[in-house]
Amino acid sequence: MNENIIKNPPTDAFAELIEVVAHLRSENGCEWDRQQTLKSMRPHLLEEAQEVVEAIDNEDHEHLCEELGDLLLHVLFLTQIAYEQDEFNLKRVIKGITSKLKRRHPHVFGDLEVENTEEILANWERIKQAEKNDGKS
Repeated sequence: MNENIIKNPPTDAFAELIEVVAHLRSENGCEWDRQQTLKSMRPHLLEEAQEVVEAIDNEDHEHLCEELGDLLLHVLFLTQIAYEQDEFNLKRVIKGITSKLKRRHPHVFGDLEVENTEEILANWERIKQAEKNDGKS
């Protein structure tokens, strides 16, 4: 595989964050965190996503770094709630997006040849529509 943008994957830091989120939701964690549901977290997720967009718009990389962390927290927090409800786990989330990226980039991970960005985007939309029709997306 090509050069990775993350030269030293933060596996220890990521594992620690996962543990912190699980602890916050645990019996010995935070009452507010334990009371949250997927639906109650919706406005907080939207707020964090908007703050990421604002940091990008302002070209404020330091703030963007912080806001991306907040957004990552929400992804893990929502996944923890779903895990507690026996719906899905983080491994399934990660495998799902990895599989989707590979399916939607056949010009990178397959043998499809494209000539330009327009072809890439048209192919992406065609694949996305086919996935919707097949119930994959």
